[in-house]
Amino acid sequence: PSNVLRIMDECGLERVVNITMRTGEAALKIIDKFHKAAPDRFSTYGWMDWSDLHAPDFFRRTVDRLEELVEHGACGLKLWKDLGTTIRDKEGNLLRIDDERLVPLFDKAAELNVPIMFHIADPDAFFLPIDNQNERYEELAAHPEWSFHGSHFSKLELLAQRDRVFPRHSKTTFVGAHVAEHPEDLSYVSLLLDANPNLHVDISARCAELGRQPYTAREFFLKYADRILFGSDLIPDVNMYRLYFRFLETRDEYFEYPSHASRQGRWNIYGLFLPDEVLRRVYRENALRLLH
Repeated sequence: PSNVLRIMDECGLERVVNITMRTGEAALKIIDKFHKAAPDRFSTYGWMDWSDLHAPDFFRRTVDRLEELVEHGACGLKLWKDLGTTIRDKEGNLLRIDDERLVPLFDKAAELNVPIMFHIADPDAFFLPIDNQNERYEELAAHPEWSFHGSHFSKLELLAQRDRVFPRHSKTTFVGAHVAEHPEDLSYVSLLLDANPNLHVDISARCAELGRQPYTAREFFLKYADRILFGSDLIPDVNMYRLYFRFLETRDEYFEYPSHASRQGRWNIYGLFLPDEVLRRVYRENALRLLH
């Protein structure tokens, strides 16, 4: 925490939302570790625990676990891309994102007034073969385990399953991570936001996609300024945050986007030069409504 706080102070970050990627006691220890270090600077999202999926009362336990996480200080729960691709019930059937057995979990989130974050797909290139025709070849060659190629469901099928959850649980707040996992098609994301007032999107790790369509992306930010959350999805680093600020705040042309070491594709991005009132909402005000 002390290292993260130093970077936050240097970059002017008031608060960070940390996603544990841990379950059980390990998750609770991470919440405690950061909260004790600086309770006003760190918030935490819990991680879905599938460890005892085949237990007869598993789906009831998911509700109890969410309640425990929130009582311990968690401000939300993240469902990841193992749902819909690798998680199977005790009969061996692939668990769908819109499986009705998850209804009590989403209802409990509404009752507790905490968001559910979805990350159940990835960029279009992740669903294509890892070959010289793939524009993210270097990234996928470095991380072949990220590939969805050959999965049971296509990307559009996974998104369709997720999208059915939003209107079914209109009282639950949802966050679509990574621009609802379809930044390549902002018209689709726009329709999704129009249809579901309970949905927000974050921009984490998607500057590469947004910044190569700057005119469309700028219009998207202006229209949905109250529904977009700033996020990084990268290890805290001063230069990484400054690249995000450069993307959102300046008119700079054709510069490097924030990324991990293998980058996301062989292109650069353009700044969106967003107005101050939009930046205030994206950077801070929208998140505060969700964090309470």
